[in-house]
Amino acid sequence: MSQLLEGQTALILGLANKWSLAYAIAQAYRREGAQLLLTYQGERQRQTVEDLAAELGAKATFACDVTQDGDVDRLAEAVRGVVPSLDTLVHSIAFANRDDLARPFVETSRAGYLLAQDVSAYSLVAVARACAPLMTGGGSILTLSYLGAVRVVENYNVMGVAKAALEACVRYLASDLGPAGIRVNAISAGPVKTASARGIKDFSKVLEGVARLSPLRRNTDPAEVADAAVFLASGLGRGVTANVLYVDAGFQVMGLAH
Repeated sequence: MSQLLEGQTALILGLANKWSLAYAIAQAYRREGAQLLLTYQGERQRQTVEDLAAELGAKATFACDVTQDGDVDRLAEAVRGVVPSLDTLVHSIAFANRDDLARPFVETSRAGYLLAQDVSAYSLVAVARACAPLMTGGGSILTLSYLGAVRVVENYNVMGVAKAALEACVRYLASDLGPAGIRVNAISAGPVKTASARGIKDFSKVLEGVARLSPLRRNTDPAEVADAAVFLASGLGRGVTANVLYVDAGFQVMGLAH
């Protein structure tokens, strides 16, 4: 049986540990035959990511701080030096100050708002611009969003607004890059126990609520998100672009419930 991503090269940004959605995606891509390239931010993350890269059989790792244009440009050049072309790019990067997540959105600081937008939304634009020329045969760009982009989720605050910008970026990038055969999509995953999720106040209550109210009456499995990412990167998703695909046990359709 042929593998869905056989012969493809995928660059994954944001794989920081085994509990991240990026790690689950990397596992699924590897399972389906893709060659992996991973990034890390700073020396603090380097050893962890290199260890994970070895476990996943990744071809190379690269340093990249997505808030620095020079780093993003150097990443594209470094990738070009390792592989002739790129088929898939996965953007799994988001950040907001803990203080801005802990207080009402109306109290968000200017600096905190700009930081969340820079890291969580603009970085997709920067990376897409730098790496699109490597997608000489077309390709797939994927980012990760959450329901808080379109609905108010308590304690998600400034990150929800950043994710809303991210989803808008997906649509505009899809329009710009479509003529080159590059598709741009987002997966809006249900809440998952990741390291970054621990920064959201009362996150365990979010998990409990979703499991109780979602049509499937359970939370999202990271492997489900990863399989959806495989679909979007593969030929099966060749006609899908500018979309936000919900992988959240159906929770996004729910209104009031007992």
